[in-house]
Amino acid sequence: MLTIFYDGNCPLCSTEMQALRRYDLHNNIQLEDIHQSDFEQKFPDINKRKATEILHGKLNGVTLLGLDVTCHAWRLVGKKPWLAVLRFPIIKPFADWCYLLFAKHRIRISSLLMGEKSCKNGQCEIKSAHNSPGKNNDRD
Repeated sequence: MLTIFYDGNCPLCSTEMQALRRYDLHNNIQLEDIHQSDFEQKFPDINKRKATEILHGKLNGVTLLGLDVTCHAWRLVGKKPWLAVLRFPIIKPFADWCYLLFAKHRIRISSLLMGEKSCKNGQCEIKSAHNSPGKNNDRD
C-alpha cells in the first residue's frame, strides 16, 4: 500500500488526490492530508514542514518524495503511463527541479489556474454557490 501525505489546502493537490481516489479501484493508496488536526500524532515520522515543501509518500516503510510519489501512485492505478518518462535518468534531475519549483509556488499556481477556488496567504477555499460574485470571500 502507498500512503500519500498531501497538502489539502492546495486545490491542485486536492484535485489530483481526488482523481487518484476515483481510479484506485483496488484500494492500493491511502491519502492523508497533512493539515488534519491529529497529523503529528498519527504520523510522527513525517515532518509536516518538510511535507509542505515536497510531496511525501510511504511504500512498505520506505519514504518516497516528490515525483517518485506521483509516478508510483499513477502507476498503481494504471493511469498516466507517460509519467514514467520523468524517472528516466537523463530527465529525472530536470523534472525534479521543475517539481520543486512547482511545489514552492503551488498555491499561487492553483489560484491562477482554478477559477472556482480562492487562495490567499497560503490558504485556499472553494467559493460556495451562496457567495456573491462581486464580494471578496477570501480568508483573511
